[in-house]
Amino acid sequence: MSPAPRRLAVCADDYGLNAAVDDGILALAAQRRISAFSCLVTAPRWATAATALAGSPAAAGLHFNLTEGEPLSPALRRHWPRFPSLGALLAQAGLGRLPAAVADEFDHQLGRFRDATGRAPAFIDGHQHVHALPGVRPAVLAAVRRLAVPVRNTGRVLGPGFAFKRRVIEACGGRALAAEARAAGLQTAPALLGVYDFKPGADYRALMRGWLASAPDGALLFCHPALGAPEAADAIGPARAREMAYLGSEAFAADLAEFGISLG
Repeated sequence: MSPAPRRLAVCADDYGLNAAVDDGILALAAQRRISAFSCLVTAPRWATAATALAGSPAAAGLHFNLTEGEPLSPALRRHWPRFPSLGALLAQAGLGRLPAAVADEFDHQLGRFRDATGRAPAFIDGHQHVHALPGVRPAVLAAVRRLAVPVRNTGRVLGPGFAFKRRVIEACGGRALAAEARAAGLQTAPALLGVYDFKPGADYRALMRGWLASAPDGALLFCHPALGAPEAADAIGPARAREMAYLGSEAFAADLAEFGISLG
């Protein structure tokens, strides 16, 4: 008897960022090549993107953002007219100097998701994993508990290579989030996959095969696809196109079958 397939959730991040990202994510969802997508509700095109997601078979979650564009919360805008860079945010979080209004920003982003979709997010995570940071985590975990939805576990990041980047993600609140979620009985995947450097030479299929080989049952893999010509302002636009080409291909289906993986 062959072993039961391992289950893997594949989540496409940054829905709402631009039309190419949105089109790619919705196409992969329709093709049943992704399980979920995470929504950037601070993006200027969010209202349009929210309308388009209504019939998608994939689960839609909140991609809490503190590094891209402008805050929604008037209280946080008094501190940050624009969101800081990731490096500046990490420094402030590590020193315990994040504004208390970050919690108000989370409430505003959650509210914008609900207002546009008519429902709560199916899960919560963070753009550049900011949901796990000290000073951010309490508001996120309180909402996860209240809504009874999963939160992305950044405390165990697996995969081939990129060990330093994976360890940084775990250290920047990931392990603390995993421990707190476990103690509170909150829903999380056992591991996170998908970390790499987005560089032009990256062989995305080879990376995926490494992730599939190391995926425990119930793991979550995050990705960043986009359909069509990359937007000039999108720093990882070419990588998005490469991811899209592979995820929509028969090669991805063949690799899932070879490694005994079932999407869900």
